[in-house]
Amino acid sequence: MRKRTMAVTLTTLMLGGLIAGCSGQTAPTGSTNNGASQKPVTFSWLVYDRPEGKVKTDWEIFKEIEAKTGVKIDWQVVSQEGLLEKRQIMIATNSVTDFIQPTNQEARENGPEKVFLNLKDYLDIAPNLKKFYETYPEAKAVATGADGGIYDVPVLEGDAAGKGFNYIWLARKDLMDKYNLKAPTNVDEFYQFLKTLKEKEPDSFPLSVNTPVTGDVGLYTVFGKIFTGITGFYNQSPTEEKYEFAPAKSGYKDAIAFMNKLYSEKLLDPEYYLLTGAQWEERFLKGKSSVTYWWKAEVNPLLDKAKKAGAPGEFNLDAIPEFAASGVKNYQFSRPVVGTSGRAISAKVKDKERAVKFLDYLVSEEGTKYLSLGIEGKSYTMVDGKPVYNKDFGAVPYVPLRRDFGVWYDNISLNNALARETWERGLDDKSKAINKSYESFIIPAPKAIVKTTEELELEKSKLTPLTKFLEQRITEFVTGKTPINDATYQQFLDQAKKLGSDELLNMYNTAYKRTYNIK
Repeated sequence: MRKRTMAVTLTTLMLGGLIAGCSGQTAPTGSTNNGASQKPVTFSWLVYDRPEGKVKTDWEIFKEIEAKTGVKIDWQVVSQEGLLEKRQIMIATNSVTDFIQPTNQEARENGPEKVFLNLKDYLDIAPNLKKFYETYPEAKAVATGADGGIYDVPVLEGDAAGKGFNYIWLARKDLMDKYNLKAPTNVDEFYQFLKTLKEKEPDSFPLSVNTPVTGDVGLYTVFGKIFTGITGFYNQSPTEEKYEFAPAKSGYKDAIAFMNKLYSEKLLDPEYYLLTGAQWEERFLKGKSSVTYWWKAEVNPLLDKAKKAGAPGEFNLDAIPEFAASGVKNYQFSRPVVGTSGRAISAKVKDKERAVKFLDYLVSEEGTKYLSLGIEGKSYTMVDGKPVYNKDFGAVPYVPLRRDFGVWYDNISLNNALARETWERGLDDKSKAINKSYESFIIPAPKAIVKTTEELELEKSKLTPLTKFLEQRITEFVTGKTPINDATYQQFLDQAKKLGSDELLNMYNTAYKRTYNIK
């Protein structure tokens, strides 16, 4: 048996924007699930305490689940900071808990080494699991090991239709009203929008973004997409079934020149590449900036924080549209349907069939409702035939849901897509209007790809140093330390190639085609 390696934490670095779902559609409840009449059994399960509330042994949903299945959970609780190391040590020493949430990569790499149970061998007694893999072939692909075994149940993150999304352009609506500004719809209008805000509020830097600059809402990710159509340095094209390297695309040099223009004219926060999350938030809430690209779910929390921070009574926020350069597709990828991690069972679990049947129950319609919704009448109600979380949970229902019910809890829930859909169904009118205004921009996210050991080694050795180089050189371009011209940009691309940009691009396309049998 080859020596197991420690799990690799991959920076999804713009590869699809990796953190899926089923629009509330779940597999039918099977007839082979355990009943309460069966002999009680206890399974261990690795979890961590969420900031919203610690793991509890008396959550009502698990009392209900125990009554239905005869299964009791022995939570093995660690801190959020210690979860990754604990899981990696467990995998490396083949001492994982009965139930655990590894990354899909960890599951398919270590499953064949008898760390995780091969679920494929038990699908004849697990109708819900069988239906799950048939409904989500992407989930089956990322859970399948080199030996053909299936080693985890990937968590669903976004609706299957590919319409759920996370980010919006956000601006100070009160300032727009005060200065009679219309929401920009293209690059030129966006520039004029910022320029006017600077003229009217000379002590501010209108545009401010959170770090890292290459994160999902980072400056280089956002403007790279606007000018090239590629989200991040590497990602799938929104118009073709292939991966591309954004800096090599026509338009990326224009993106850098545009960011340099904003920086030079003080329309962009001069410390954009250094800001901590707390500093970015303070600038925004205190009027030092007025435009950003951020999580849509944070609109109401930001408004509440602004009031507590003493912002003027008219302080208000609203979304402005996505925009793109001429000839570039104007879009945002939806949340990925299938997440990067999933539920696995230890290959050493004593009662293998009972464990599989329990996992099958959790994937069933009834089990999914418990983990993602809670208990009808207590955490959610049915409105027009669809679940809605209790109104008294407020704008951020995940806090009481996780704290008081264990619902939508990391490393426990298997269907975050259903939870998000239920949350958004109960949003206030303003949030619903924001969702509606972005509908036309959202397209399905790229499917996950499965890499070979050699491809993973290539990515591990090349991606991080290449990314650091790209970030550093782009920052020099944007801040004016390096002039932007044909010669300097070609030198930039040549050095990127030496660091492996072409090798990585070829690898991503090869892996994608192999994963989904594309010729």
